[in-house]
Amino acid sequence: MKHFDAMLHVKGKSIFTGDIPEPEGTLHAAVFTSSCAHGKVLSVNTSEAEALPGVIKIITAENIPGENETGNIIMDEPLLAGETVHFIGEPVAIVLAETRHQAYKAVNAVSMEVEEYQAVIDPREAALRGDLIAPPRTFSCGDTEIALEECTHVISGVADTGGQEHLYLETQSALCVPGEGYALHITSSTQSPSFVQKIAARVLGIPIHLVQVDVLRLGGAFGGKEDQATPWAVMTALGTHLTGRPVKLVLKRHEDLVNTGKRHPYSFDFTIGLNEEGKILIWKVDYYQNSGAVSDLSTAILERSLFHCTGSYFIPNVVATGYCCRTNLAPNTAFRGFGGPQAMFVIEAAIHKASVETGIPVEKIQKMNLLQPGDLFPYGMEYTCDEVRNSWKLAEDFSQAAETRKAVQKFNSENRYLKKGISMMPVCFGISFTTTYLNQANALVHVYTDGSVGISTGAVEMGQGVNSRIRQVTANVFSIPVERTRVESTNTSRTANTSPTAASSAADMNGNAARIACCEIRARLLEVAAGELCCEVKQLQLKDSYVWNRQIKTNLSWNQLVTAAYMSRTDLSSHAHYATPGIHFDVTTEKGRPFAYHVAGTAVTEVTVDCLLGTYKVNRVSIVHHGGSQLNPLLDRGQVEGALLQGIGWVTIEELSWDSGSKRLLADALATYKVPDISFMPGEVNIIFAEGEELEDGVGLKGSKAIGEPPFMYGIGAWFAILSAMNAFNPKNFPGYIAPMTPERVLMTLTAGNRS
Repeated sequence: MKHFDAMLHVKGKSIFTGDIPEPEGTLHAAVFTSSCAHGKVLSVNTSEAEALPGVIKIITAENIPGENETGNIIMDEPLLAGETVHFIGEPVAIVLAETRHQAYKAVNAVSMEVEEYQAVIDPREAALRGDLIAPPRTFSCGDTEIALEECTHVISGVADTGGQEHLYLETQSALCVPGEGYALHITSSTQSPSFVQKIAARVLGIPIHLVQVDVLRLGGAFGGKEDQATPWAVMTALGTHLTGRPVKLVLKRHEDLVNTGKRHPYSFDFTIGLNEEGKILIWKVDYYQNSGAVSDLSTAILERSLFHCTGSYFIPNVVATGYCCRTNLAPNTAFRGFGGPQAMFVIEAAIHKASVETGIPVEKIQKMNLLQPGDLFPYGMEYTCDEVRNSWKLAEDFSQAAETRKAVQKFNSENRYLKKGISMMPVCFGISFTTTYLNQANALVHVYTDGSVGISTGAVEMGQGVNSRIRQVTANVFSIPVERTRVESTNTSRTANTSPTAASSAADMNGNAARIACCEIRARLLEVAAGELCCEVKQLQLKDSYVWNRQIKTNLSWNQLVTAAYMSRTDLSSHAHYATPGIHFDVTTEKGRPFAYHVAGTAVTEVTVDCLLGTYKVNRVSIVHHGGSQLNPLLDRGQVEGALLQGIGWVTIEELSWDSGSKRLLADALATYKVPDISFMPGEVNIIFAEGEELEDGVGLKGSKAIGEPPFMYGIGAWFAILSAMNAFNPKNFPGYIAPMTPERVLMTLTAGNRS
């Protein structure tokens, strides 16, 4: 089954926020932002801008009728800067004008005088200054001090992972239109329509029911529109509230790059202890998260890093501590994996360093310590299946890892400047929001009198195919062609109090809510059918658009049944609620069962490095992925391939850098920020989807497992494969456990000390 939006996309008929026809009288918004990373605002001069043609209003913090606060977890995020600015790109004033050109011309005429303060962009420096967004958190188990005495090898080190730009194709955008009685209708490019609704009401000082938020679809998001779409949408609502006219805001690409946050860079200190055979006995790690200037989702992201502190391994004695470090960068935010990739990189780095210092092969240490049934995670949850070890074994066989290693050694012995490397990357990733109350969804389903079906849920379609899965489930319950179903836009008036489309949980939660609603309608329809056919309900089922009686097809078609139900005044609509069962977590003890299940898999990555140029090619990636009972294999394959390439990009060529003086983002255009393109794709991507754990009824979606985030971590294997190839050329020069491993870093490492 195909992704239904694909046909609209290739025809250019998909409608995004920016494509909506502008209502008459629409004003265009442009935002004046701080060019100073940290300072006291002495004055903001808007008089010259206000005098320009077409300018209707310039809004500053003083004009906000409600609270100047957009925070969701911690209240530290003003919509518009007041007395102080904390990062370059922080919004200060909103210009509303008749045309977009006039709005941007006026922004250029606004000026601001600032008394500059010292700006900090390094998380370790922020931690030393005590500038933390929240108190540190620690996950622990066992006793690392006692276990230290049993360790033959104790290795310490440091590591760093960089940020990553989301680079969604559709920039942040919103359109607000006034309604009756001060009501507002916001169309927003957001993963979190209910958050936009709630925050808009807070900023305007009005009840939530006066704000309706509608999401058609997103042109990509990857987490960058979970919380960070909110302020731009609220700005349009504020403009409409103050002027009574529609307001549209679409960021330019440069603005989107500079003004929005990225994946969190992390810095790590670690200590790993092993016995003589290579069994890991202790793991101590400190996470210094570069949170940016305000909290955004940083505390939740750090929490997920802690949940994944041991990666795919069982370690009996653990102390993992995380610090949300406040810096003067744009607030970093959600990104595919949500803190998990950073945690998995550092545990793999520690294992690699342990291998170097002990002489035990990396893959032997990895394999010896993989999770198995009955093992406990540091947060107290039991690992109940054997998919981690099973995927490793299958991946070894599937990729012919042993033979490939021999071939790599032979190639390296025969080639002076081209070197190959290979790595294995196991993944174990928990599925659910770690904030327990977010694990709920609702759906509204209508069966119309012609037999067609309309579905409304809180899920946001952003290219991942969630609507296709929900349509598929609906068609399955009613046993009708999927073409007879339609998923409506995500709208807070149809589905209220929605959770973000994030945490790889949207299909599970919203799909199950839709399934429950459909089952309720189906039960009513079968009651009607029993009356029409003069038989018992338990004898009947829907199959192939007909009612069947004891496995025999009757003459009562789906359309006839729906008509009969309507004529008998049977309700053909249903609203249903779903809450992920069995999950809980106690933050006072840092123990519980925060995840509905885990997704596991293993990737084997092979690369070739040109040691004269520092360039590299990912030749082949072989993946075994445990996805449960696949609901839509084509969509699953697309998600794995896309996530893999995005993960490879994070650890290789996607480098963010800032000017050391002004703290200005240097990677502020597509010319200065390199992302993987089609030519960067591995030469071969071979994927096996392996069934394993049978999920309880109502967990997952019809037995399938989440697919959005876990495959991202397979990309980490490329970093270690490149390092393996570098070691084959020059084992003395080490680049440090620093991601990304750019070609420049490879070249400078390999040639260090060899320059004439």
